[in-house]
Amino acid sequence: MPLFGNKFSPKKSSPRKSQTLSNLKLGPGEHEKNFGLDYGPVKLTLDQQEFEFDDSEATWISESGGGSNTKEIVKLKKQNQTLTEENNFLKIKIEILLDMVYN
Repeated sequence: MPLFGNKFSPKKSSPRKSQTLSNLKLGPGEHEKNFGLDYGPVKLTLDQQEFEFDDSEATWISESGGGSNTKEIVKLKKQNQTLTEENNFLKIKIEILLDMVYN
């Protein structure tokens, strides 16, 4: 026994064998059918109101309050925002042109 050596030297463990998660040899279509990998739309329920996430617009749309109306409202709000920005831009353009005419 060494006088100043390492007193604790554990045995080396054997390497672990990698195992598959499932012994079943299933194709991708069968995995989706058996394990439910097709999630569908994301839905959220808050205080008896149901919302669905719309991937194309990246917004939450209320389903309990008439989905078509809320989709139209969201669309109109976006259109209103773009028209307001365009209107502000045109007002600035007019001010610049008037300044150029009078100076």
